Amino acid sequence: MNNKLFTQLICCLALILPGCNNEDAVSPNVAQSEQQSILDKASKQGAGSRNGAAQISGIGYFNPTDACNTSLDTSIGLATYAIVLTGSLQGCHYFFVEEYECSPSGTYREAGRELFVGTYNGEEGSFETTYKFEAKYEGCNDDGSYAGLEIFGRCQHPIVGGSGTGVFEGVTGRLDFKDDIAAGNYPYRGHFKF
Repeated sequence: MNNKLFTQLICCLALILPGCNNEDAVSPNVAQSEQQSILDKASKQGAGSRNGAAQISGIGYFNPTDACNTSLDTSIGLATYAIVLTGSLQGCHYFFVEEYECSPSGTYREAGRELFVGTYNGEEGSFETTYKFEAKYEGCNDDGSYAGLEIFGRCQHPIVGGSGTGVFEGVTGRLDFKDDIAAGNYPYRGHFKF
């Protein structure tokens, strides 16, 4: 080893080592307390508490008997249609279609707003989202709507900031749906931060 490099290494160690002593070490009680605090927070978040992000999931079903009463004049108007959500979210998910288009290949795109009214962990509330739906259908109608059966579909639903009420007050996050064509339902999942 080069003598100059060796001398520089010894000088550096001489400067560093005096700063290391047992007085600066974290006491076991403090370290254990900090670790328990982190574990408690993670446990609460995993349980879907209002202190962090909660993973949500469930299934939506078409509302053929109008159990959600789409003629109800909601805070954002009359719904185009609604689905019933089960799972983490229990209630009615109202859709307000604002625009749509269908390509000759059967590729359909739709965008709009939504309102969820129901419960989470037994507590009532509501929130609004915007959404973008993309799907493939057997064909298209002249007015830009889809025609025939759905082949596949999915959509994204970011929550509108400040729209939450009740249990959803202050909530942020997003829902994602991926249509299950064979089962005829709409599984969803997402993360909400309370």
